[in-house]
Amino acid sequence: MPNQGFLKVEHIGIAVKSIKASNELFSKLFGKEAYKEEKVESEGVVTSFFQLGETKIELLEASREDSPIAKFIEKRGEGIHHIAYEVEDIISEMQRLKNEGFILLNEVPKQGADNKLVCFLHPKTTNGVLVEICQENRV
Repeated sequence: MPNQGFLKVEHIGIAVKSIKASNELFSKLFGKEAYKEEKVESEGVVTSFFQLGETKIELLEASREDSPIAKFIEKRGEGIHHIAYEVEDIISEMQRLKNEGFILLNEVPKQGADNKLVCFLHPKTTNGVLVEICQENRV
């Protein structure tokens, strides 16, 4: 299949100190419960997802002190951590972005939450925004 680039905003990641407290807050805000909670050991996070139309909101709580989310919250506090975009073919998209001069934070896709293969782009090459590209893990 030919490269189709970015398809849509897949989710917005929000760093939180407490998944439990934040699930309660966002449940009140959205008028619905989170549909999934998941621990991602490799990233040192516990995640929670809310579905809003085609877009999801992912809450991320650090599960260990050395995780990227713990460092983010220590430096910046709670708030928007990243924006994730769905792609059809993560391998070709990673190559295209690398060829365009973007710095990838991982050279091969990693297993992320919600059955996704993921790759992050360094924020210094994306105007200070941590960008994630993701693809459904079809394996």
